[in-house]
Amino acid sequence: MNSSNDPAPSDFIRDIIADDFKTNRHEGRVATRFPPEPNGYIHIGHAKSVCLNFGIAAQYGGACNLRMDDTDPAGESLEFVESIIEDIHWLGFDWQDRLFFASDYFEQLYTFAVELIRAGKAYVCSLDADEIREYRGSFTEPGKESPYRNRSVEENLDLFARMRAGEFADGEHVLRAKVDMASPFIVMRDPVIYRIKRAPHYRTGKAWVIYPMYDFAHCLSDALEQITHSICTLEFENNRPLYDWFVDQLISWDHPQQIEFARLNVSFTVLSKRRLIELVENDHVQGWDDPRMPTVAGMRRRGYTPEAIRNFCAEIGVAKNDTVVDIALLEHCVRQDLNDRAPRTMCVLKPLKVVIDNYPEGKAETFTCANHPQNPGLGSREVPFSRVLYIERDDFMEDPPKKYKRLGPGREVRLRNAYVIRYASHSRDAASGEITEIHCTIDPETRNAPPADGRKVEGVIHWLSAAHAAPAEVRLYDRLFSVPDPAAAGDDFVKFLNADSLEVLKGCFVEAGLKEAAPGARFQFERTGYFCLDAKDSRPEKLVFNRIVALRDSWGKGQGKA
Repeated sequence: MNSSNDPAPSDFIRDIIADDFKTNRHEGRVATRFPPEPNGYIHIGHAKSVCLNFGIAAQYGGACNLRMDDTDPAGESLEFVESIIEDIHWLGFDWQDRLFFASDYFEQLYTFAVELIRAGKAYVCSLDADEIREYRGSFTEPGKESPYRNRSVEENLDLFARMRAGEFADGEHVLRAKVDMASPFIVMRDPVIYRIKRAPHYRTGKAWVIYPMYDFAHCLSDALEQITHSICTLEFENNRPLYDWFVDQLISWDHPQQIEFARLNVSFTVLSKRRLIELVENDHVQGWDDPRMPTVAGMRRRGYTPEAIRNFCAEIGVAKNDTVVDIALLEHCVRQDLNDRAPRTMCVLKPLKVVIDNYPEGKAETFTCANHPQNPGLGSREVPFSRVLYIERDDFMEDPPKKYKRLGPGREVRLRNAYVIRYASHSRDAASGEITEIHCTIDPETRNAPPADGRKVEGVIHWLSAAHAAPAEVRLYDRLFSVPDPAAAGDDFVKFLNADSLEVLKGCFVEAGLKEAAPGARFQFERTGYFCLDAKDSRPEKLVFNRIVALRDSWGKGQGKA
């Protein structure tokens, strides 16, 4: 993992920037940006881009802007803007006063479009969407010119002004760039740069009924902000000629340089925003911040740390070709980070009552337990002990196998940080046959000490005093999908949703001190896994914990990298 003492990372993007410094391209400046569209919450793939853009700017003494590319009012909202801002701050990055919106530039973008018309490089086209698609041609056949391509400059200016004034219906006209209908790059075959869309914008309201297309607004917004390195994912590689064309036609100052890198794909999940929207809108999950979602909000609510996400992004690096990263690596990064920082505590998920027959009724004592075995700085806590305890139901077997090291007839185990107890008897429910209560005795000489006679007690189990434990609900989250590549199923991806991605356990018990824990606080439940106090649903009278990751780390142990 990278740390603050590690050398600065190196990759092909940083190599390009280093070469730019040598040639004094961009006059030694580095200015990057993270430009999300505010039509959903950002996810782990966006987090990689956030870390890359802000990290490069910091490494080279530059600046990184946050810009909302809000050119399509459909689906965009202030909620998404606020969530993006919150998530990037939580990841540990700050843009100071450099928060921008493409909608800030609507008037300037309109002026740019008028400039193209005046230069004879844009025209109003009256073909409908299907006709434009048909005229565009294919990879093997050139496109055909629109019958409206040779309208005069005056007619185009008039029609475009009337489009802005709202005289025409949606789809009746579009503004297209006049580039080259025979270009080998389909994106260059007279792309649409403005369309009529009577939808109110979350920032500009009803001030506009025409909106710039993303490909037109994005590059020019970069240029207006004097971005030097426009870092984006590989799906925009084919759009680079168009990016450069718009900038070349309209910008007289230093041009931004588009550089593409491989987008992040993670096994057992989907990162397409369209598919994430479908999961949310069709109630396959409980919102954008559902802890099973790969959104930053979902990962935060589940209990992932920003440090673990940043470490994961550093670990996978920056590549030129798309690959799939095993989700086990992300879980490994989370587990590794929490192992160092998460206080230890005890939780009984499926309680079984244990009565200590030789312990006085009404008596209680406390044991001082370290909050972390290797980190004394996390301090200690007092855990109460009494005659009636709860242990995990799985920690008792009536007829245990030979290698079973927990409680059973004729067996004894150590209660963690407390006494050695020995089985005496058990009782069961007459109707169901389920074991309801275990009776044991303690060896009073083993209070934080080995048996005096030197006998070996191998098993150690966790426990809670029934009189002092706090009731809790525990949510066991697992991977959202049951197959490594659900996206391969296309629109049928939901058929691979994991029916066992959430198991809700009621009637659990935790240490009473957890009633004072802050929302989102993370712990290791001993022998069980890493958990956090749910920041949304938990209350002092109803503690709710989310499993972050299990204790077992599968990374590099059989699964390997996908």
